[in-house]
Parts: sequence; structure tokens; C-alpha cells
Amino acid sequence: MIAIVDYGLGNIAAFANVYNRANIKVTVAKSSDDLKSASRLILPGVGHFDHAMELLQRSGMRDTLDRLVLGDKVPVIGICVGMQILARSSEEGALPGLGWIDADVRAFKSWEAARDMPLPHMGWNDVCPRGVDPLFNGLERDARFYFLHSYYVGCDRQDDVLATCDYGAEFSCAVRHANVYGVQFHPEKSHSFGNRLLKNFAEL
Repeated sequence: MIAIVDYGLGNIAAFANVYNRANIKVTVAKSSDDLKSASRLILPGVGHFDHAMELLQRSGMRDTLDRLVLGDKVPVIGICVGMQILARSSEEGALPGLGWIDADVRAFKSWEAARDMPLPHMGWNDVCPRGVDPLFNGLERDARFYFLHSYYVGCDRQDDVLATCDYGAEFSCAVRHANVYGVQFHPEKSHSFGNRLLKNFAEL
């Protein structure tokens, strides 16, 4: 069962609609009890890093999520700010992130290569997988996704960078470490490409 973690941020209904149309079982989790049968986790998010972390902590699901992801190795995918809070910290805020991946979130405006680009990075852009991974099955060529962000995830290890995108310079737009995935773009707004990626995640 895919559980969409509803802690107050993200377009929950859009993800549920994608899976319902594909006849893939999905549930919306608003409490730890709702996570009991989860074999996959989707962690959406929009807005500010600290606000996302505050809401997740208040939800009462944080400890259960840590156990499922770090202990039971349940696959999880963070999306947009949901990807950013997978990291240790962010230049956008002061609170620590989940720390599920060795990375920190950085601002485009503090990166010389991309400093002069309009912010936020908004609209459709090409996503280039770095290698073979089941999350990108069928998306290895010509895949375009919808972005809306001013921060990006910088990984300690280049092996954790799953895909890149160019916005003044190349940045990591998808990451993976073991069972922890993250994508900066919005698959739920990316039509057939996004539907394929979400289906791939369900089939991991």
C-alpha cells in the first residue's frame, strides 16, 4: 500500500488521483496508525523548509516515519520541499531536516553559476538521469518535468545524485540513497512523464 503522508503540505489529492486512475492502492496518512500498512511512502511538500519541518513534527508521524524509513527500509520519495526536508539543513531556514540523506539545501542566489537566473525556477525543464534506476524506467530520454523552486539539494556524495537539470548550471534534481528517493520537480503536475515516474515508484 502506498501511503501519501498528509502533514498539511502538498497536493495530496493530485497524487491520489494518479494512483486511483492506474488502479494502484493508495491511502492518505494523517496519523501514525494510518502508516501501519505502508509499503511505500510519498512525502510531498510546498513552501518554506522550516514550516514543513514544524508541521511534520506536529503531525505526530515523525518517529514512525523514521522507524519505517531507517529501520524497516520502506521506500520513500520526497517531492519538492518534501525532497528538501530529507536533507540535514537548508539555507532557507534554521531547523534541522530529517537527515535521511547526507545533503544540505542551498539557495540558487548564493551559487555564483546560477546567481543571475530568474527566481523561482518555474516551468518545464529537461531532467537527465545519470544512470540506470528503476524510478526512471521509460524516462531516460526527452523527459520533461514541471519545477517551482528557489533552492536545490546539494549531496555530499555524487553517487546519491540520481538526475540533474540545467538552470544556469547543472544541479541535482533527483536524489537517491538506498531506499530514500527525492525529486525537486512536481510529478503530479507533469502529465504523462510524472504519471510514469509515480507508477515506477509504486513498482520498485
